[in-house]
Amino acid sequence: MTWTQVYNPLGNIGLSALVAAIPLFILLYMLGVRRSKGHHAAIVGVTSAVLLAILVWGMPAGLAISATLNGAMFGIFPIVWIVVTAIWVYNMTVESGEFEIIKNSLASITDDRRLQALFIAFAFGSFIEGTAGFGTPVAITAAMLVGLGFNPIYAAGICLIANTAPVAFGAIGIPIVVAANVTQLDMMHISQIVGRQLPFLSIIVPLWLVVTMCGWKRAMEVLPAVLVAGICFAGTQFITSNYVNPYLPDITSAVVTIVGLLVFLKVWKPANVWHFPNEKPAATGGVKLQYTTGEVLRAWAPYIILAVLVFLWADDKYLKLKLSLLNIDKAMPWFTISWPGLDGLVMKAAPVVAKPSPYPAKYVVNIFSAAGTAIFLSGLLSLFIIPNYGFGRAMACFGRTIKQLIYPIFTIAMILGLAYIMNYSGMSSTLGLAFTATGALFPFFSPILGWLGVFLTGSDTSSNALFGSMQKTAAQQIGVDPNLTVAANSSGGVCGKMISPQSISVATAATGLVGEEGTIFRFTLWHSIAMILFMAVLTYLQAYALRWMLP
Repeated sequence: MTWTQVYNPLGNIGLSALVAAIPLFILLYMLGVRRSKGHHAAIVGVTSAVLLAILVWGMPAGLAISATLNGAMFGIFPIVWIVVTAIWVYNMTVESGEFEIIKNSLASITDDRRLQALFIAFAFGSFIEGTAGFGTPVAITAAMLVGLGFNPIYAAGICLIANTAPVAFGAIGIPIVVAANVTQLDMMHISQIVGRQLPFLSIIVPLWLVVTMCGWKRAMEVLPAVLVAGICFAGTQFITSNYVNPYLPDITSAVVTIVGLLVFLKVWKPANVWHFPNEKPAATGGVKLQYTTGEVLRAWAPYIILAVLVFLWADDKYLKLKLSLLNIDKAMPWFTISWPGLDGLVMKAAPVVAKPSPYPAKYVVNIFSAAGTAIFLSGLLSLFIIPNYGFGRAMACFGRTIKQLIYPIFTIAMILGLAYIMNYSGMSSTLGLAFTATGALFPFFSPILGWLGVFLTGSDTSSNALFGSMQKTAAQQIGVDPNLTVAANSSGGVCGKMISPQSISVATAATGLVGEEGTIFRFTLWHSIAMILFMAVLTYLQAYALRWMLP
């Protein structure tokens, strides 16, 4: 028997939205005020959401529990699968001693922590976001920065902030593709608008990172390199998203930024080398490369293989390069599972949809084509390159990695369970409808809605799937270009990535800060708020006074 969603159970959309936000307030309070451990905040948040779904929104208890379990399983696979494999590859390079070579090779380019952050957190992280997405870049880059000697809290925090710039075009542009699919709008048009919003943020993110690390005075010492990174990334992002396609902006921007920084640092060095205050004094005269070119390439090989494989894994329709082995997924009878007790049993209703329609609940077990599998395979292939590190040691390391990540695994599963119960109960739609009731001010709140969606789900893709149709409908009602509000959902969503409990769990797992999720949340919260307010004002101006900026 089906159940139809109710979006205004209390008879007042503002009051209903306020009650729907209670699980979010709980997360904010426990992480931001009490600094609770992530798994504690997650279990309280998801429990409150289930109770509200049953008692206020009238969702049958069986459906509520099934939706929560569906979300938890999605958290475990494919999200946790990515995190575990990424940290495993890093742990192997550390255990084998190869990471010492990586540290020396990077220090020989620059021993300055500010510039290392630009290379790893910003540029390399953007490349990984463009190829894999879904938590992979933060997991890899945060672990690398800690290995280099970064303060763990700053390593986690700046990797989360750096991940802002590329998120809208992550995983070969999948957030834009999903936004176009759910709204039936032109994909390239959405890409062009996002490409006329995000570059304003992308150009200042490198400076934002450096100022966060060391303050304005020290940031000015590396301003030339910061400008090179920002201009290379933002300029390439604008050109690719507007004149090429939405699949490649992250990859092209990252490559141009890395090359630009490498070339620039051949002719320019900062007057002072900066390290964190609690580190040993920076060496004078620079760091000498202590290894041969072959040894350096061997040490970096696991990450080179990883980058190549996740690139090949990303999209078989667009790249035409995915290995035929991946088609095994489609031949498996369990490739797509109709989630028991949920699939087709929840009905969406007006005004979220034009006519009542079933809310599907499919669980996709695409084990061979998942990004985590590409990372796992890169680890196995690396065993042929890493000296004196066989399969037995690798599997023992894999087991230790899972044990290391027990609490983050639980937290991620609970946070995805929270997202799913809010979606299937209609609570997320209640929040969205409250924003759409703002009338002519809606363009200001449009990116904030995307920000909320990413906070809830940890994914710009999921936020676009959740709120894309609402953005289009609300814009049409007030006479604003719907392409703008749909694009703003994605552009605003990137600002919520750094405070999403799912993303924070990944960052704490990668940096050994499990249990310090509240500390990282407080670290990133004000950065997130400042960025989303900037995006909200920009979208409002583009809707009216700056309409000429739109394609």
